[in-house]
Amino acid sequence: MNGIKGMHHVTAITSSAEKNYEFFTYVLGMRLVKKTVNQDDIRTYHLFFADDKGNPGTDMTFFDFPGIPQGTHGTNEIFKTAFRVPSDEALTYWEKRFDRMDVQHEGIKDEFGVRTLSFTDFDDQQYQLVSDENLDGVQAGTPWQDGPIPLEYAITGLGPIHVRIANFDYFKEMMEKVLQFQEIDQEGDRHLFEVGEGGNGARVVVEYNNDLPKASQGFGTVHHSAFRVEDRTVLEEWIERMDSFGFRTSGYVNRFYFESLYANVAPQILFEFATDGPGFMGDEDYETLGEKLALPPMLESKREQIEQMVRPIDTVRSTKTFEKEYE
Repeated sequence: MNGIKGMHHVTAITSSAEKNYEFFTYVLGMRLVKKTVNQDDIRTYHLFFADDKGNPGTDMTFFDFPGIPQGTHGTNEIFKTAFRVPSDEALTYWEKRFDRMDVQHEGIKDEFGVRTLSFTDFDDQQYQLVSDENLDGVQAGTPWQDGPIPLEYAITGLGPIHVRIANFDYFKEMMEKVLQFQEIDQEGDRHLFEVGEGGNGARVVVEYNNDLPKASQGFGTVHHSAFRVEDRTVLEEWIERMDSFGFRTSGYVNRFYFESLYANVAPQILFEFATDGPGFMGDEDYETLGEKLALPPMLESKREQIEQMVRPIDTVRSTKTFEKEYE
């Protein structure tokens, strides 16, 4: 069985595509590599923020569903998304940056032997920076070369997702027996799972929590998270595997930028398996990546209709020069 390689992407919900673009571009210094629409709801933007070239394992994506209420955090939820930075020194840079830019954060802490910095955005979406210092494992991506963050401190990809779950025994069994993760550490009610080559790019933190009310999905919450698989052949193996365990799945889905399988693995927890390719570089030039509304071939015939549904957002960066912002 060809296993999971690590994190592929995390998809969340925002109240404002415009504010979301500003926050990820100008505060976090991640590159918008694709401005497209939700293929299942073409009224809705789907923005992909990633490393310099949109490598798998580096992107956080957002929907802005019209009229959706704010979500509430609780149990049975993917409640926090982590991003990798190169070093402990980088976290000190980010702490000062967040203070200066009035980004709410919890300060630098140690979690499972790794230095971390948790923070939130304007929607109370939960994030964390994790230091790669002294850690091997899944290779990091390449920071956005022309962004505002000095390269030695910049975000290089996804770290662990954090899951809260009411039925931990079931979830642990699912992670280990079905998804082939291993539990490698524990701190109280929080458990660290790892897969494949390991490291920050291949970890999931699972918190047993039966005290909080159940989370409700809306803006400010995660919609689903995706794990990397090599290609279509491996994806088909996972389709068979998830079916054999009796999970309710989407079956094969072609998202053009990658190929996918979706599975409800626990109450309110949606995991996706996504192929490493084709990626985001096939339909746009590197220099202007993410600047125009990109549509997969199956939606191109509806471009005029879609452009009337989604408001214009100015995402042109190729004409701008970002000065690296040292604190």
